[in-house]
Amino acid sequence: GINAEYGGVVPADWIPEGSDPLLFSFLFALTVIVISCPCALGLATPTAVMVGTGLGAQNGVLVKGGKPLETAHKINALIFDKTGTLTYGRPTVTNVIFTHSMNNSNQHPQQLDDGSNYHLDEKLFYSYVAVLESGSEHILGKTIHLHAVGVLNKMDQNYNQPQLESFDNVEGQGVVGVVRGKHVAIGNRLLIRSLGIDLNKHHNLDLKMTELERQAKTVMIVAVEKEIIALIAVADQVKLEAPLVIRYLIDKLGVKEIWMCTGDNSTTARAIAAEVGIKNVFANVSPANKSEKVKELQAKGLIVGMVGDGINDSPALAQADVGIAIGAGTDVAMETADVVLMKSDLRDVVALISLSRATFNRIVINFFWAFIFNALAIPIAAGVLYPVTRPTTLHPAIAGGAMALSSVSVVLSSLLLRLWRKPNIPVPSAPDQNPDACVVSMRDLSDLHDPSQSSLPLIH
Repeated sequence: GINAEYGGVVPADWIPEGSDPLLFSFLFALTVIVISCPCALGLATPTAVMVGTGLGAQNGVLVKGGKPLETAHKINALIFDKTGTLTYGRPTVTNVIFTHSMNNSNQHPQQLDDGSNYHLDEKLFYSYVAVLESGSEHILGKTIHLHAVGVLNKMDQNYNQPQLESFDNVEGQGVVGVVRGKHVAIGNRLLIRSLGIDLNKHHNLDLKMTELERQAKTVMIVAVEKEIIALIAVADQVKLEAPLVIRYLIDKLGVKEIWMCTGDNSTTARAIAAEVGIKNVFANVSPANKSEKVKELQAKGLIVGMVGDGINDSPALAQADVGIAIGAGTDVAMETADVVLMKSDLRDVVALISLSRATFNRIVINFFWAFIFNALAIPIAAGVLYPVTRPTTLHPAIAGGAMALSSVSVVLSSLLLRLWRKPNIPVPSAPDQNPDACVVSMRDLSDLHDPSQSSLPLIH
């Protein structure tokens, strides 16, 4: 018998008539090879990623490849840039407060606190501001420039802007230059102090700045020939969807840490962060240091997503595990980022993470199905059921069909991802974003210490 002749591998009556042990074994081996082809395993990830990126594009979320889509589901820390990301990026001048009463003519010089005569009328002031800020590339600088030009055009329709004689942009602080032979500076406290200008010269100047900053306004100091002339407050309205998106990220998606990163001072930054519901703030951050803030969170073991729009955000977008650029941002930012939100809608950040999680779950399902198929099919192809089904065996051609069917089933499973729907976060319609500027002129800050004329707290 076959047991004796072939070492007792199989009983003799298991060999079909007209066959021999070599062919009998070869058919089983061939069937196993055919049915164990790992096509389904190989299709599990790319098919799901292909459907996921397509869905993202249909919903205004352009994902550059599979890696960002697969990584986004692991994000547990998000950093949001402020201007143009959490806000509309269309700031307006809300307050212009002069430290001295100004003339509308060139006839009478003004008496400064230190007793010196400094001749400056309102038209000349706005001329200095318009000319100096014409060299700025920052959105706040452009806003101040347009505001000053608008005021000048109302004063004199034939106004011609003089040339900017010299210009220097001090990163994270402001701008300095020479206009009409005068040294002019517009910037924050750091810039003014670096120029050796005394902020305490005017009564309660710093208190007034703090009061404005608590209203989520960015305050710039204007100095001419080292004399502080005025404060210019600029505000940028928070996007209507921003608070809702932050709340959804925390409550529904479970993002551990959400940060706001801005060059604004701490008071202004925290006022805006509180408005949108963000507790963690990186304030006074220079453009060059934004990427360092990303590294700080990554060093804590967090998977960091960075959301920004400007050229200054590009290093941070590149450093982040997933860089997310706002579609209305600069070309450099969109080129650097892994994901571009084409509609500039913060709700698409939620959509990205939700889609990534759905895609990852679908990949897991695909791998599970492919693994289960192989785990069951290979033993059957090897003949584990042959003692029950003999003389019937799994033909190699049928094994090939089953293998193809497993691949088709994985593709169909990936296509089920199309049932995903973008999370619904309803937002009220936006109000007019171009309110008239509020100009507080002809007011001396030295009067602000009088409680009957100001709501500012007194310093005791």
